[in-house]
Formats: sequence, C-alpha cells, structure tokens
Amino acid sequence: GLGGEKTRWGEAARILGERYVNCTGDVLLASGVVAYLGAFTVDFRTECIKDCSLACKDKNIPTSDNFSLTNTLGNQVKIRAWKIAGLPADSFSIDSAIVIENSRRWPLIIDPQGQANKWIKNMEKENRLAVVKLTDPNYARTLENSIQFGTPVLIENIGEELDPLLEPVLLKLTFKQGGVDYIKFGDSVIEFSPDFRLYMTTRLRNPHYLPEVAVKVALLNFMITPLGLQDQLLGIVAAEEKPELEEKKNELILEGAANKKQLKEIEDKILEVLSSSQGNILEDESAIQVLSSSKILAEEISAKQEIANLTEKEIDDTRNGYTPVAVHSAILFFCISDFANIDPMYQYSLGWFINLFLNAIANSDKSSDLSERIGNLNGYFTDNIYKNVCRSLFEKDKLLFSFVLCINIQKNKGLIDDSVWRFLLTGGVALDNPHPNPCPKWLGDKSWAEIVRASSLPELSGWFQTIGKSEKQWKKIYDSSKPHSERLPLNYDVKLTDLYKLVVLRCLRPDKIIPAIQDYIVRHMGRTFIEPPTFDLGASYRDSYCCAPLIFVLSPGGDPMAGLLKFAQDKGMGGGRCQSISLGQGQGPIATKMIEKAKKEGTWVVLQNCHLATSWMPRLEKICEEEITPDSTHKECRLWLTSYPSDKFPVSILQNGVKMTNEPPKGLRANLLRSYLNDPISDEKFFASCNKPQVFQKLLFGLCFFHALVQERRKFGALGWNIPYEFNESDLRISIQQLQMFLNQYDDIPLEALIYLTGQCNHGGRVTDDRDRRLILSLLSIVYCNENLESDKHNFSPSGVYHTPPFGEYQDYIEYIRSLPLIPHPEVYGFHENADITKDQQETLQLFESILLTLPRQTGGTGKSPQEVIDELAADILSKLPPNFDLEYVIEKYPVVYE
Repeated sequence: GLGGEKTRWGEAARILGERYVNCTGDVLLASGVVAYLGAFTVDFRTECIKDCSLACKDKNIPTSDNFSLTNTLGNQVKIRAWKIAGLPADSFSIDSAIVIENSRRWPLIIDPQGQANKWIKNMEKENRLAVVKLTDPNYARTLENSIQFGTPVLIENIGEELDPLLEPVLLKLTFKQGGVDYIKFGDSVIEFSPDFRLYMTTRLRNPHYLPEVAVKVALLNFMITPLGLQDQLLGIVAAEEKPELEEKKNELILEGAANKKQLKEIEDKILEVLSSSQGNILEDESAIQVLSSSKILAEEISAKQEIANLTEKEIDDTRNGYTPVAVHSAILFFCISDFANIDPMYQYSLGWFINLFLNAIANSDKSSDLSERIGNLNGYFTDNIYKNVCRSLFEKDKLLFSFVLCINIQKNKGLIDDSVWRFLLTGGVALDNPHPNPCPKWLGDKSWAEIVRASSLPELSGWFQTIGKSEKQWKKIYDSSKPHSERLPLNYDVKLTDLYKLVVLRCLRPDKIIPAIQDYIVRHMGRTFIEPPTFDLGASYRDSYCCAPLIFVLSPGGDPMAGLLKFAQDKGMGGGRCQSISLGQGQGPIATKMIEKAKKEGTWVVLQNCHLATSWMPRLEKICEEEITPDSTHKECRLWLTSYPSDKFPVSILQNGVKMTNEPPKGLRANLLRSYLNDPISDEKFFASCNKPQVFQKLLFGLCFFHALVQERRKFGALGWNIPYEFNESDLRISIQQLQMFLNQYDDIPLEALIYLTGQCNHGGRVTDDRDRRLILSLLSIVYCNENLESDKHNFSPSGVYHTPPFGEYQDYIEYIRSLPLIPHPEVYGFHENADITKDQQETLQLFESILLTLPRQTGGTGKSPQEVIDELAADILSKLPPNFDLEYVIEKYPVVYE
C-alpha cells in the first residue's frame, strides 16, 4: 500500500508550510541579492544579507532564520548540472550562477581566472554557443544571427567600455509587430527570439565601470574564492594520486543527479494525478496504479541514493586526506594573485598555476606514508612556485615575495597575530603622543611615537616604560652596526616571537629591517628562499612552447637584446632566422607579416618596446589567442616580446606567457662581474684584439668600474643623481667598442676624445641636469686619467680597496672582481658612511608599502576595521580643534566700512 509515503509527504508538507510563511521576506532578500550584490565579494555579500535579514525581522516581515539564495531560488537538479559543467562548488559561485539565471539584465562577469568562461562554454555547448570578442570584425553579424535564431552568445575580454551597438540588446528594446518580438540592431530591424541569451566576461581584475554601463548589465564578481580553489585542487590531487576513487566519485555525482531528476519527475507525476483525479481516488484504478508504480520506483531510487551517499562519504574521507595539500597550494595562489597591485606586469593565470601543480604532483618524491607524501608535495610545489615567479619579478620584489609567502604559510598554521603583522607594516596610527621622550639625545620622536604605539600590542605591554629605565641596554642595540643580530635586553629576547622582534627593530632601527627579514625567512623557510635563481634564458626557453610568448619585462639599465641574439645564434637561430622590430607608429602591419612568416617557417620574431604601441596591443592579443595555435604554428616558432611595465599590456598574454626580468644586478661587485661575463668582453678574440694590451686592460676595467658606479649611485636617490637616469648595457658596449677602435687607430692615447664620447655622448647623452653632467665627468676622470695609465695600481677609492688589477689574463680579472667586498662601503661612491642609512630606510619603506598593496582591505578578527580607525582619528582631530568663531560678534566688533 501507500502507507510508507505518508511520512515522506508529511515532512515535505511541513517544510513547504514553513517556506510558504517565510516566502515574502526570503523573496525580498533574494531579489535584493540579484539586483544589487552581484559585484561584491563573498564577505561583503554575507554582511549585507545579514543586515537586511535583521531589518526584515525589525519590520516584522517573516524570513528564514538562515536565509540562503540557493534554498530560495536554487534548483538542486540544475545546480548539479552546473557543477558537472565546471562551476566551482563553493556557495559564492553557486549564488553567482543563480543571479545569472534570475537577473532580468544580461550578465557582465568579472572573471580574471576564466572560471565563468569555462563553465558557460561547457553549459551552453549543446545549444550552439557562439564565442566572440568585441575586436572581432564580424562579431555584429554573429550576434545578429544568434538574436534571430535564439542561440546563446558569449562576448569575451570586455574592456571598461561597451560598444554602443550593444545598447538595444542590453536594454532589451524590443517591440511587437504581428504578434512577434522585434529589435532594432544597428541599421536593421530583426526578429528577437525569446531563447536568445547573452553572456559577457572580462579578464580585468578590478575594472571601473561607469554608472551608465553598470545600470545596463548585471555586474557579477566571479573571482575565485579560497574555498572554491581548494575544492578544485583537492579534485586534481585526488585524481592524480587515486584516479580510481575520483572516477568513482564523478560517476556517483552523475548518477545522483540523474536519480534526483527522476525522483522529482515522479513527485510531479503523483501531484498531477492527485490534482486531476475526480471523486473518490480509491475508485480511480489508473490513479492507484500510477501511485503504486511511482512508490516502488521512488523506493528503489531512494535505496540506490542511500548506497551512493555512503560510498561517496567513504571516497570523501580518503580524498580529504589530501586537504592539507589543497589548502597550502591555495594559499600560494592567493599570494601571487594580488601581486598585480604592485606592478601591472605581475599577472599569473589559474591555468598556469594548475600546470605547475600537476608538474609538482608528477615530479615530487613519492611515498606510501600519506603525511610524508603531503610534506614532499608541499615542499616541492612551494620551491617550484618560488623559482617560477621569481624570474618574472624585479629585484626589489623578490624578497617581498619570499616574505609574503612565509607569513601567509604561518598565518594558515595560526602562528601570526594579524594586529602585530599590520603594526609591522604600518607602525600603527595615532595623532599625538602623551608620553614625553625619555632619551631625546639619541631616540627620534618618530621612533618614540612608534614605541609608545607598539606598547599597546599584547606581548609588548609597558615596553615604552623600560626605555628610560634601561636606557644603556636599549641604546646598545640602537648604536649597533648589526642590531638585528643583537640579543634584546631584559627578558624580551626569550619572551617575544620572531615577528615581535621585527616590530621592535622597526621602532628602533628601521634601516636594518631588510637583513632582519632575510634572517626571518631563513629560519622559517630555508636559505633557498632568499637566494633567487640567477637569470637563465635557457631555462625560460625550455619552459616555453610555440604558443607561449616569452616576455622580457624591461627595467632602467637592462637591455636583453644582445644576450638574446647571442642565445639565438647558439640555438641555430642566428641571422635571418631571428627577426626583430621595434614597435611604434605604423610598425604593426610589418610585425603581423613577420609573425605570419615565422609561424610557417619555424623562426623567431622579437617585438621590442611593446609599451610604445598600446593601440596595436589588442591586435597582438588576438594574434596570440586565435592565430598562433598548436595546429597552425611550427613547433620551433617563438615570439619574444620586450616591454616596460604598462597597464595597457594585454593581460591574457602576460598570464599565458613566460615572463622574465633582466635587471642590472644589485651591488658593485655583481655589476662588474656581469660586465666581464657578458659579450663583448667575454669573447676571447675581442679581449686580446687591441694592439696596446696593457693600456686597453687598464682603461677597460676602469670603464666597467665607472659603468657600475653610475648605475649603483641611482640607489641613493637624490644623493646619487638629481634625476635617476637609465644607463644600460648598450651604453657600456658602445663605449668599449670605441675604446678598442681608438686605441688601435691612434699612436697616442686620445684620452680627451674618449672622455668626450663616454662622458658627453654615450653615458652623458642621457644626462640633462647641469650638476649631474659635472658629476659624471668627475666620476669618469677617476678612471680615464694619466695616473691610471702611468701607475700599476691606481686607486679608485680613498681606502684603496678598489684599484686597477695588475695586467694579466681574462681569468685573473674575473678572480680579482670576485675578491671584492659583496656589500660596498659608501666611500667608493664618495659618500659618508651614513649615506647607507637613508638608502636602507627607503628600501624598508618601499618593501612595506608594496606588501600593503597585496593585502586585502579588511582586517582579521583581532584588528579594528578601517572605518573604526578613521572614526577614532576624526573624533581625535575634532576634539583638538578650537571652537568656531562667533561671526556676529566679530562683525559687530570689527565692522566692514565701505567708504
């Protein structure tokens, strides 16, 4: 009989009754989410829903205690189908998909990682989805056909402005004619099919859409959430490590979706029979038959589903053993995804990240012990990410990357207090300091104010009172040349964690934060994370393939062309097989032809200075995405690009290409060494080609020393140069070639001509400031002088540490350079030793400012919200202002007399 169904239907009726009561408030909240909250982050959405839910309760509008968009507007069968099509499984992404389905306006999706793109393509594949870009010449024709025939369209890579042609489609300006809907599209009036759907996605991370664009579309934030990424990575690692389990899980998901769909159909059928039945239902034989067969089928499906759920739980338990790998890897991704805030060229795609993740799973050490395997995987992947990201970072950001990695990994383990971390970066916020400075002779007011603010941190409570009491001990640290290595006085050395010790150092000696951070990273992650890999063109080339462009991110003083041409020769791509062009006005079509030719013949193309051809960049993006495909491109073909950082450079090329930076190395010794190891000096023929070898070697070393000097002085800011000039490798190369040529052609040594060419033309040609010109000639006179030619050991610095090495073989010069100090004393630049302090403080400030750019705006649970901090500051300022002037009294006392 049908007795067993009573319980199930009774429970369903109870739930429906509750939902019926709460329907008003739930639908009100759901419509608010669909209309307004699409563009916001997961935290802000949750906060808004919570506030609105409370407001509904205050106004006595019945709403569910735990409102959820999925429960109100979601259809579980549909949601299952979406997940199968590639929708991330977290609730934020599911809510976004529900907004897309229920919004009256067409969705414009902020999708930097391409998640929505992939999902829409899979979901709409069977409906003949058309994928276009606004840059496509025939996109309007495609859109027109889709509107008429009712097929979906996806417009990718939308910028911050939309084509006016789309306006009638976005506003759905349809009109009826003869019972059929029509729309005016461009110059023609076409039929509007009710099945037509439009999706738009943008790769921009933080686009700024004007109000007139935002009101026409449903803006949606589809940026990946930590939970969504963890689920994806867990799926990948489980599929690679235990493929049979993952396969079974996917089968169960599909089976479960089919069962639920069938069960829903049966329930609908029963309801239909009951509602259409006339008179006594027990006399209606066909109705009884339908109900009986439905019950048997429903019971079968429920039993199947129970078994499937148990199996799925077992699989999930095994799969969740790998959760630490997914969590750790997701942290690494979010470390690098925010780097675009520091520099627009630091773009990394999720696809690139997942490839590295797969590579780590395949190449890391295997082990049957799960915890050991997890350790191996995490260690290998962290190291691999560090090396791959480092080669695309500028020197100034390499330590920053290691530090952010280190802190985020520790944060995940619960070892970092957010308020201490924020204080380290900002030094706290306060307007005035009520406590007088006990040691004004040596302790600056800024440092004292920071010490007082730091004393509000839990472990440093009352610290500022010990400064006056134990002045000698604290002054010892302040005066030390290596304060980061000193033990802290009293019991602070034992009591404080490493992060707190950095806070103490920030307050007392901010100029030594950089070496202290290096020590911190070595202690917590290992030495490899403070020794970035050296520039290796061969390794970058090995990581590329015909469809992945290689991108040199240029910096002042770096010119990769000479090295690239030499590398091309070594690879058999010299001469006509490697073509280069400097982009600029009118060069676009020539570059396009070069790429076409290289695709067919398997040669290399170098497009220099892409930042100068911003208007041609969309065309380059189209070439890279659509024309350079594995099927149509010779596997030896490579596209090399060089560009200064530019926010106009296409994000998709940056995300999919192999990025490299090739900066002048840090430090005088490294700079000299690089000059000697690079072409033309490294070429033995050239090194021995001068007919005045002794003079040539002396002046050559002097010239390289001068080149290192002018580049290194830039680090000292206004102390070094009034204007920071971009001296680069080509300046040095031309000066070296001229030196060799003049010495070979003239019997006497033409010092004046050499000084003029280097000091006024090659290097000096960049100098625009009069005093800087005087300085560059003075620096050149240290090395290009008669004393250098006459003496065997001419000193370049007052201490004599830097001097002309004795005449010898090429290798002798390399060994002499390697023997020079790693960190030069400021005297070599002609500075007082305190010049380093300003430079080091600038570096510390720059490091902290850059880290702040990568952090989310909201703080953790321990800190105050930015709004609270601002409110407190505003109240503080207001309390210090004098009372307003009594204007009436002032006018009476000092009347304005017009005579």
